[in-house]
Amino acid sequence: MESQRVSDSPPMLNRRDLMTLLLGSGVAATVGCSRQSLPPEGELLSPDLSVGHRIRDGWRPVFDPSASEHVDVLIVGGGIAGLSTAWRLKQAGFEDFRLLEIEKVFGGTSRSGQTPAFEFPWGAHYVPAPMKENRALLTLLEEMSVVVGKNDDGSPQVAEQYLCRDPEERVFVDGEWIEGLYPYSGASAEDLHQLKRFQAEIDAWVARRDDQGRRMFAIPIATASDGDVIRSLDQISMQQWMDEHDFSSPRLRWLVDYSCRDDYGLTTDQTSAWAGIFYFASRAQTTSTSTQDVMTWPEGNGRFVKHFVNRVQDHLRPATAVCDIQLDPAENDAAKITAWDSVADHSVNYDAEHVVFAAPQFLAPYLIRDFQRIADRSTRSFWYGSWVVANVHLRDRPQEDGMPMCWDNVIYESKSLGYVTSTHQTGLDHGATVLTWYYPLTQHEGKLSRQQLLGMTWSDWAEIVMADLSRPHPEIASLIARIDIMRWGHAMIQPRPGFVFSDDRRQASKPIGNLHFAGTDLSGVALMEEAFYHGVRAAEEVLAKQNHPFESLL
Repeated sequence: MESQRVSDSPPMLNRRDLMTLLLGSGVAATVGCSRQSLPPEGELLSPDLSVGHRIRDGWRPVFDPSASEHVDVLIVGGGIAGLSTAWRLKQAGFEDFRLLEIEKVFGGTSRSGQTPAFEFPWGAHYVPAPMKENRALLTLLEEMSVVVGKNDDGSPQVAEQYLCRDPEERVFVDGEWIEGLYPYSGASAEDLHQLKRFQAEIDAWVARRDDQGRRMFAIPIATASDGDVIRSLDQISMQQWMDEHDFSSPRLRWLVDYSCRDDYGLTTDQTSAWAGIFYFASRAQTTSTSTQDVMTWPEGNGRFVKHFVNRVQDHLRPATAVCDIQLDPAENDAAKITAWDSVADHSVNYDAEHVVFAAPQFLAPYLIRDFQRIADRSTRSFWYGSWVVANVHLRDRPQEDGMPMCWDNVIYESKSLGYVTSTHQTGLDHGATVLTWYYPLTQHEGKLSRQQLLGMTWSDWAEIVMADLSRPHPEIASLIARIDIMRWGHAMIQPRPGFVFSDDRRQASKPIGNLHFAGTDLSGVALMEEAFYHGVRAAEEVLAKQNHPFESLL
């Protein structure tokens, strides 16, 4: 399923129009008509689409029962949800499972990269410290020696080296870097009044509890309120909510829009008001200024991937694409699974008592035979956003005055999300580094076709990255050794108005016989914590059905 639905392909854009669309007219005018001097090296990367597109077009290997391997549990997908499922099974002492992943590497959008000198993320790059109620995630973090004890109030104590170092974040506004994400420089009295009023609104949501004592917004969202007042927020956009509350300050509107683009790949007019408020309220303990500390690593959430892979290595099968899942009612809904080993270039077959589908929901009708007949739900309301992530390798840091380079570096009014500095956690504040630049494709619907997007070259994207980074760092082109660019076509579920509390979303996590579902898209928000929750939940569903003893972490 595409993140954009366009009946007719838009006209092809020339270079100048493309630059204007993706970065804005001001940046395009600055760049001018001549191409910048591009770095000498770089690659244009993307997830492997070849097998997936063949499956989409109807190709299926034939199941060979004489050559099938029996497993009690077959996990489809090696992102955080699938790896979490495997981790939970292993942790409970359950060993008879396999995990199949289409890519040669695991992690999905939490994967990371490395050179002899650096590690860096290719997607998700942090997790807020969980609250004390999130037992499952705390169990994992204790196993990883990230959480090392409890504070006096019972909250988890995170090992100092994993908390984001100061300075944590800055924003480039009016020609200078200032600390924090709100552009205080040049803010009027009315701007600041509206910011204070917005914070008071969020504080009210943080403090409020429903009639069952649940927080109105919590992570995982399964533990949060689902009452009528919360549901009503999902029916309108964040922009409409801002309008209704007379939040007109351009700086506040930019901050909220940036936040929606950061977590959801959506602008405020595209984002559910529930999701917009969730961004600010779910991570706050008592007020909007008491947000949980950020945990991060040079490789971002690739740290979780490495831990999971290390724990369940013997059960993993990379470069193995599931092509067909057929439930057999005559065998108590046991499944026959056909997959394709892209390295050996031949099919592999499994029969399994249980299947955990930890791939995105939009793939379910393609991979699960007779899905439309056997399922009591639809995947049509699941929309996914496209992203571009660039890792920019610098020989040296740009010269800067004032606020020094932080972990998170944001450019006011840019259509990008700015960049994170991979070496920030290591304490290397000078010399060579890698900047990881993020761009959510929010504005191309109806203007830029998916075909045009996929047709953009490394040079096209490298120039866009350099143009954006040149705004705060005019000399950066001379410091870049290489730029590698990753295109994520279906990277993140999008919480558009009406989706989070829709029947489609709420039904999607329910099992179909012995077919179980996991994945961050089942929550409607693309967070590591949600993917982990659904992986653990699906694993515990299997353990219960298998009558395998365990104590629930949920």
